[in-house]
Amino acid sequence: MGILDWFKNRPAQFDPDGVSEKMLRAAVDKAITLTNPRLAVLPSCHRRLTPTVETTIEFIRTLVKDLPDVHPLSSSTWSADPALRAFFVAPTDIPMMLGRSDNLRTLFDKFPMIDEAYLILGMAFNEQRIFGMALQGDMVQRDVVQTSVSFSDHRAHLCGRTESRLRRVVGVQVFEYLLAQALDEIGENRVERQELEGNRSLIRARLRLLQQQGPGLSSMFGSPPAARSEQARLEAELLENERQLQAIGGGETALEAEFECLQAVLENPGRYLSVEKRRLRLTTMNVVTEKTSGEVAAEVDFAIVELTGTQKVRRAFVLGRVARSELPSPAKINFDDAARYL
Repeated sequence: MGILDWFKNRPAQFDPDGVSEKMLRAAVDKAITLTNPRLAVLPSCHRRLTPTVETTIEFIRTLVKDLPDVHPLSSSTWSADPALRAFFVAPTDIPMMLGRSDNLRTLFDKFPMIDEAYLILGMAFNEQRIFGMALQGDMVQRDVVQTSVSFSDHRAHLCGRTESRLRRVVGVQVFEYLLAQALDEIGENRVERQELEGNRSLIRARLRLLQQQGPGLSSMFGSPPAARSEQARLEAELLENERQLQAIGGGETALEAEFECLQAVLENPGRYLSVEKRRLRLTTMNVVTEKTSGEVAAEVDFAIVELTGTQKVRRAFVLGRVARSELPSPAKINFDDAARYL
């Protein structure tokens, strides 16, 4: 199976309810194909990789099962829904956000028989300390240190026809994210090898010239031989370079190093990704308050995903359900206005 084939029919590649031999074998094949297909030539490659892939799958199954419950996303319920009021400044922001999701529009176009779809609503999440007023009993206190939260940069890229399919796709995406981290670390090792090999060639070339009584034109014009200390320094650099190359390995050794890198990532998925459920009691101004406070507030549930791999990402998200009627019509080009600029 080619690389592009692994990106087709993703929901069928992961089952959060159970791990079959077929799914485990396919996950191992995918890990090898997407990182380096040549890893398959290593002795017992599939057998050695299977336990680490199984570790990752169990991690993903737990993560997917613990995802937040689905929350309806509707502009008509914004005023009565504390969570939507916390996430969106105004009810019109909801259809505006949905209209920017090409994946959601494609899903509804592809399946005209469905009336609703499921999605991951991702948001930038910011917490900051502020000074404000708080109600303590019947007294209003000023300059109270408070925590204010805000949600912005709303995006809905990941969509599915059903909640089950959406959760399956999330599982596959997490697996592919971990493979990307392994591939990035393998790439760094390859770059290091190339630099060392380049340095080795330069050092060897200069050392040969020095051993021939001086570099380049110097020997032709009778310059004195290079000092033995210079030769010794270059010899030491060459030995150090060779030591580093030997540590990285070559040929099958290099493949083995790449395999070990892939194993290390899949054995420790928690190093690269974590999901934390959050429940905050928020006022209408998105200020965190306690239950003992007399202020009008409501509890809002969401989750925080933190990616700690090559690129550091921290985003809030919820699972959402949206009706087809919430998706605005695609914007049409006004050719009369466009003609003015021709």
